[in-house]
Amino acid sequence: MYGDTAWGVGLNEVGIEERSLRSHQAITLGLLFAAGIVNFFDRSSLSVANTVVRGELHLNNAQMGWLLSAFSLSYGFAQLGMVGWLDRLGTRRVLGIGLAVWSLAQLMTGFVHSFAVFLVFRVLLGAGEAPFYPAGIRSMREWFTERTRGRATALMSSSQTFGLAAAPPLLTLLMLRIGWRGMFVVLGVVGLVVAVLWLWLHRQRSDTAYREEVAAPATKNVYGALLTQRTVWGMMLGFAGVNYTAWLYISWLPGYLQTERHLSLSQSGWLAAIPFLAGAMGMLASGVSADAWVARGFALTNIHRMQIVVGMVLSAAASFFASQAYSTTAAVVSISFAFFCIQFGGTSGWGYVQAVAPSHLVSALGALQNFASFLIASAAPVVTGMIVDETHSFTLAFAVCAAVTLLGALSYATLAAPGGMRIEGASSAH
Repeated sequence: MYGDTAWGVGLNEVGIEERSLRSHQAITLGLLFAAGIVNFFDRSSLSVANTVVRGELHLNNAQMGWLLSAFSLSYGFAQLGMVGWLDRLGTRRVLGIGLAVWSLAQLMTGFVHSFAVFLVFRVLLGAGEAPFYPAGIRSMREWFTERTRGRATALMSSSQTFGLAAAPPLLTLLMLRIGWRGMFVVLGVVGLVVAVLWLWLHRQRSDTAYREEVAAPATKNVYGALLTQRTVWGMMLGFAGVNYTAWLYISWLPGYLQTERHLSLSQSGWLAAIPFLAGAMGMLASGVSADAWVARGFALTNIHRMQIVVGMVLSAAASFFASQAYSTTAAVVSISFAFFCIQFGGTSGWGYVQAVAPSHLVSALGALQNFASFLIASAAPVVTGMIVDETHSFTLAFAVCAAVTLLGALSYATLAAPGGMRIEGASSAH
């Protein structure tokens, strides 16, 4: 029989000791949180250094957009291979190797002198970061039960917006002291340290009960099978609205504050932290809310789908208000609310993956959702750069963002109903 620890992982007849189990829960969550912070420090580093890099390398806004999009495109495509690699090598080695690759790419970016070489390292950065969410979600599935997985997933996911919130002021300070090149080198070294710790300390769950849970045979062509499902298409298109919004603000918020609001580098560093901190609060609120509704007996599929749609609609409204804001204060408040809501909905987007799919398809569905959403979201940095080059304003870019987010909410509300999932082993009653 399964009993529950403080975090809700079952103890079974194989004899996992509760103290050891709780210890590994803490290690897993702690390392994933640290990896997430490093991950999003690295993602936001180019945004923070946007104007300085453009000036030194003589790039226009569109070229900067391509550098930002190169990361997201390679990140999206690399998602597709994650399921096979995770099945063969496991979460420990796949995420450890990914951490090492992306950290080396980040470190080497500090030595680039041309657009083409910069582009190559951005591609490697994206490919290296691709295992983070699939490996993290699988680790959550390994060590946490349905009753507490919402909080654990939210804590792991919140590392990204805590990282994004801390990145602008801390990276700005670091850049002012040692330059943007030194900043990239330091971030790369820190990532390599986290990679070593993950490989050294993390272990995969291997007890009999868990092996039996995930031993259900996957369809030979798992992606082909998933792509026949209406629900899956709704999730892929819907999550594109989440990532388009998130990636626009991650990529361009410091640049927006400096060019549109005429703030200094140091001022923009502090103000840019506010929306990302609001996003972290949105993620935590999503997890707490989901677990509270579960405790009242509501189905996880209904909870997460409702939270996604509500969060995205409110985020779209806030992005539109930001496009019309006449003061810096109004713009930052609107963007903060938009980011809170999109992360509230986005966290439930990952919860919906776990709720709607059987254990052996969770990683595949998560990878497919991330791949498709990033293909669309990758347009955000380039489209924004082109719009700013053409109009010398972010007004239209924010309005486009609001429209994409609304379309994503509509996709979840219509196509992504759990009843549309008809695949062997799947159930909408999770």
